[in-house]
Amino acid sequence: MNNELFFTKMKLKEDLNPMLLLLFHLMVWIYTFLTFMPSYILSWVSRPDVGCCGSEEERAKKMKAHSVLGCPEGPYRAVSATKRLATSLHPGVDTLDKMFEDAAMRFPHRDCLGTREVISEEDEQQSNGKVFKKVKILGEYCWLSYAEILTAASQLGSGLALLGQQPKNNVAIFCETRAEWIIAAQACFMYNFPLVTLYSTLGGPAIAHGLNETQVTLVITSRELLETRLKAILIEVPRLQHIIVVDNTPTSWPGYPRGISVHNMAAVQKLGARPENGNPSTPALPSDIAVIMYTSGSTGIPKGVMISHSNIIACITGMAERIPNLCEEDTYIGYLPLAHVLELSAELVCFSHGCRIGYSSPQTLADQSTKIKKGSKGDASALQPTLMAAVPEIMDRIYKNVMTKVEEMNCVQRTLFILAYNYKLEQLAKGYSTPLCDKLVFRKIRSLLGGRTRVLLSGGAPLSATTQRFMNVCLCCPVGQGYGLTETCGAGTISELWDYSTGRVGGPLVCCEIKLKDWVEGGYRRTDKPHPRGEILIGGPNVTMGYYKNEVKNQDFFVDENGQRWFCTGDIGEFQEDGCLKIIDRKKDLVKLQAGEYVSLGKVEAVLKNCPLVENICAYANSDETYVIGFVVPNQKQLLALADQYGIRGTWEELCESKAMEELVLKIITEAALAAQLERFEIPLKICLSPDPWTPETGLVTDAFKLKRKELKTHYQDDIERMYGGK
Repeated sequence: MNNELFFTKMKLKEDLNPMLLLLFHLMVWIYTFLTFMPSYILSWVSRPDVGCCGSEEERAKKMKAHSVLGCPEGPYRAVSATKRLATSLHPGVDTLDKMFEDAAMRFPHRDCLGTREVISEEDEQQSNGKVFKKVKILGEYCWLSYAEILTAASQLGSGLALLGQQPKNNVAIFCETRAEWIIAAQACFMYNFPLVTLYSTLGGPAIAHGLNETQVTLVITSRELLETRLKAILIEVPRLQHIIVVDNTPTSWPGYPRGISVHNMAAVQKLGARPENGNPSTPALPSDIAVIMYTSGSTGIPKGVMISHSNIIACITGMAERIPNLCEEDTYIGYLPLAHVLELSAELVCFSHGCRIGYSSPQTLADQSTKIKKGSKGDASALQPTLMAAVPEIMDRIYKNVMTKVEEMNCVQRTLFILAYNYKLEQLAKGYSTPLCDKLVFRKIRSLLGGRTRVLLSGGAPLSATTQRFMNVCLCCPVGQGYGLTETCGAGTISELWDYSTGRVGGPLVCCEIKLKDWVEGGYRRTDKPHPRGEILIGGPNVTMGYYKNEVKNQDFFVDENGQRWFCTGDIGEFQEDGCLKIIDRKKDLVKLQAGEYVSLGKVEAVLKNCPLVENICAYANSDETYVIGFVVPNQKQLLALADQYGIRGTWEELCESKAMEELVLKIITEAALAAQLERFEIPLKICLSPDPWTPETGLVTDAFKLKRKELKTHYQDDIERMYGGK
């Protein structure tokens, strides 16, 4: 689809004095005239690949994928992979231990993993009286080289073997994203211990389910998670014998059940490093299980997905092909859960190319983050990454925070921002960069992520067009929107970085192919015009081995007549003329109302989340009812301003419970929904306001901030009955 079509439609609203506007447009015209050639030359010099392949606009219009059989439903393959799907980056590097050993051989002394030193902490009282622990000062990043990480992983693997761990017997990791997570994972890959990954925010029953189902005798965790989550359910995991704590202190662990030994990771590494304890590893085969990755449980009890070494190697190959000029000079910031396939795949891609990874967390990512002392540097400012992965929830927050600050600017500042924003939109649509605009207007916004980010990969959920456009313009880096699932090892599609169109997720990666299957009940068919539509099926070497001990759910996988594995995603998509995929619906999100209309809850939520008043929203519909309702977490600053405007007084909780505030918010989001061209039956008729945000810790969203609809329904059951009962 034509980039310019999107960009001319999606400009910031210009509500300015006509004479002032004319003056600024004249200045911009002069600026454009004087800087066109320097800007063009700068673009060509800084991105030499553009010169040989045509402009970005021309490349964006090129075919991304072809239907190999010529049928509208596919299967579609990337243009460069129509004859054969890619399975590996380098010949013979077909397992994860070989991949890291290859990287350590090529980049032995380069920085690999970095962690910031915590210099001091202090408790800080918030305006609501609650005490929240803040990191007072964080030091610089301390780095371990590729050779040092390889040694540490080898020693840990040997130590685990000496504790009795056998090849092909599962090891669980229940830990936050940090360097020790990756060291433990590499140890398991080297010694052929399948790694069971569990989200650090899972509740007790889900943790016990994962540990018992996989029959682990050894779990790797952190001191905090051991004391706050794991310790309480140890009695429910009778097979557990060893707990490895990644922290160095304390070194003794009294008070644990008989039969369970608690060890510090450093002590296990020291045990494995002794010459007399040399324990040769048992190499894994490409077909062996590398990871049993438990899903976040957004639709129920977490399922364990069996991922082989060859699955992950194929995924890495496909993802790396979409990141131009990826090399050892790149720095990646790791802060998403490593138990999520997006983060694990992204970090493994970085290792395969010798990049360095600095660790962070959502609470310390930016200068304004909740655990950063005011005036101190957040992790992004300290690390200045060039590569970053993000889920839409985090990018939506950045967008809303910046736009709130824009609204608070004086007239001249706001005018300059709007004109620069619109000017850059036009230039991006034509394939040109705007170096002076970037430096004069957008530099401060770009510095939120360190100032050097050149690639931002979005995954885990759909990214709104508004937020994607904002990121492209204000953060001065392209956003590659990806689509994949744990069941496909995270691989499916990633948009090309010079394709600035919105709402699409790109063409298939070189490691997989995609086809569409009719879903008659939902009204989606491969014969639909102007674009074929249907359920998305992904096939290729990245499609995983299935669910662990779950034959019923394994019906979503099948093998075709050529021996290739496929996965039925449950997502609905359409292929466009250039071979790009667009996600348009999801089977599980589609609800049929009493009158027969189908409502896509995800579509409604994606539209309404762009409303400044809405921090988060869950649309809900019952097939026995005639209308949609919604649970809304309001933006605190916007709601307080609205209450002040209408003279409504009360505490935050009282405002959220106020019938008058509900009606005001409903009126505003209804206007936003109509402006976005939602049908009347799709717009929530009633809402309730939630004073508490939805975080993974509340159990209402996953670590990737996907809604847990079942848990949300239970949590708001009284409100559902009220909204549908007419009370």
